[in-house]
Amino acid sequence: MTSPDPSRRIGYACALAAFGLWGVIPLFFKALIPVESMHIVSFRVVIAVPTLALLIWGMSRWHEVKAALSNRRVMLTLLASAVLIAINWVIYVVGVNGGRVLATSLGYYLNPLFNILIGRFLLAERLNRLQWAALGIAAVGVAALAFGALGDLWITLSLAFSFAFYGYLRKQVAVGSAPGLFVETVLLSPLFLLWLALYKDPAMPLFGPSDLHMWLLLASGAVTALPLLLFTEGARRLPYSTVGILQFIAPTIQFFLGVLLFGEAFTPVRMFAFAAIWLAMILYIGGLVREDRRAS
Repeated sequence: MTSPDPSRRIGYACALAAFGLWGVIPLFFKALIPVESMHIVSFRVVIAVPTLALLIWGMSRWHEVKAALSNRRVMLTLLASAVLIAINWVIYVVGVNGGRVLATSLGYYLNPLFNILIGRFLLAERLNRLQWAALGIAAVGVAALAFGALGDLWITLSLAFSFAFYGYLRKQVAVGSAPGLFVETVLLSPLFLLWLALYKDPAMPLFGPSDLHMWLLLASGAVTALPLLLFTEGARRLPYSTVGILQFIAPTIQFFLGVLLFGEAFTPVRMFAFAAIWLAMILYIGGLVREDRRAS
């Protein structure tokens, strides 16, 4: 019997860690209220630049940054992925701090369906019968959730689309997770610095209304970089459709936070959708296990 692929095991570890961290990230953004959403995202981008620079220096990977900067195709792809992740960050913080955690969690429930379809139709990844069944059941669950939250559907669809195609674009370029994210934040930082200089609420201090807000804003670079680095590394090592099904972990944690901690309604429709999506995840993982056994 062949031993498990070490690269794939690292990919699973990175993806699981990323989705676990993203699952609890609403707690971080809720703690930053009353700082407005664009202010928070601006700090996420600007503080991520020196945070990632130190990380790349410690890992001796500046040559990867230079290689990316000298490649026109890579830079155009990273510019597109930077735009997508900026849209995702802004809409997510607006949703969480606007009391719509369940709408944001639905976006990340829908995201794996986008990933699986991208894996199948753009990356030519094959799905077995169990995996197709999982996709269908998950789609029913997500449709039920969407029906119960039509007013917030723009949040849901924007988050799902932007993050699915962000991961797809990052999979297309041979740039490591840290150097790629560093280039993305460098490309974005002038726009967000301009916003902080010209458009932020003049009544809000730059570092927030208290020492706690100041430290949280300064920590936002690490909070931004760490899970995204883990996700990118996982996406590079795993089939994209597999990344899609593992991604149900983060919105499930957020779903429980929204219902149990933030007091959002757990309606019968949401209960049905939750059960359908977890059944789909079990079926999909069962399909992966069956394929691994056949390969062995």
